[in-house]
Amino acid sequence: MAAPSSVKVWDLWLRLFHWGLVAAFATAWFSADEWSSLHHWAGYTVAGLLAWRCLWGIVGPPSARFTSFVRSPAAAVAHLRDMLSGKEKRHLGHNPAGAAMIIALLLSLAVLACSGWLSTTDRFWGVDWVQEVHELAGDLVLVLVGLHLVGVIASSWLTRENLVRAMITGRKRAASGDDKA
Repeated sequence: MAAPSSVKVWDLWLRLFHWGLVAAFATAWFSADEWSSLHHWAGYTVAGLLAWRCLWGIVGPPSARFTSFVRSPAAAVAHLRDMLSGKEKRHLGHNPAGAAMIIALLLSLAVLACSGWLSTTDRFWGVDWVQEVHELAGDLVLVLVGLHLVGVIASSWLTRENLVRAMITGRKRAASGDDKA
């Protein structure tokens, strides 16, 4: 029997989280100065999605669990070094640099959502440092999203695998040779 040409890597719920987060953050960002109610609800959606992802990272299927892909900072740096030298190893799931980006995005989005919520409370409404943290976190998320997109494009090119399609379908080509699990 022939080996499968592709394998399921990311479950439907993980992919819905990813694209839902993209939509909610984009909605919050574009509505920030014009539609405060929409901005608030998009922010609450981001917060809810983050809470759900944290739970799914613990009890979800093996490929969604943080323990299956989060590596040390040294592993992420080594992977980036391999990418820059053109020797990137293909990973069936997230590579170490991608995993580091996921954690950075989740944390910065959590700061963004929390500071946004705080700014609506009686205690912190109109408090300058809360608004500044919120704006800085928003800027940081934008920078991280840009770096994430550059990393996805570079990794797709280096490994000859369309990672955007994989995050839509949940499938990647089957492991072969010196691919990492």
